[in-house]
Amino acid sequence: MDITSLLNVNSGAVAAAAGRASTRTPQTEQSFESLFRSALSNINETNDLLNKSEEEEIKFALGISENTHDLAIAAAKASTALSYTVALRDKFIDAYKEIMQIQI
Repeated sequence: MDITSLLNVNSGAVAAAAGRASTRTPQTEQSFESLFRSALSNINETNDLLNKSEEEEIKFALGISENTHDLAIAAAKASTALSYTVALRDKFIDAYKEIMQIQI
């Protein structure tokens, strides 16, 4: 949309705004594939965080690491990621149930 023709305004700010508006691309629809890949990425990241937390627990139990700070951070990250993943799973299941109830 060319806004420079509005009321014959030719200021630099209007020209800059017109340039930015013309370079924007419309957002594309997300396909199921991209949504699925994002969900798989989330699951893989959660697995990585759970594994790191377990490694920190083992290091602490064996006496290799005495840093409780790293252990607490790893456990908190893993817990938060797992809670988020479970919440996403629940939403996906709710959406699936709703879709299955649609009458054709």
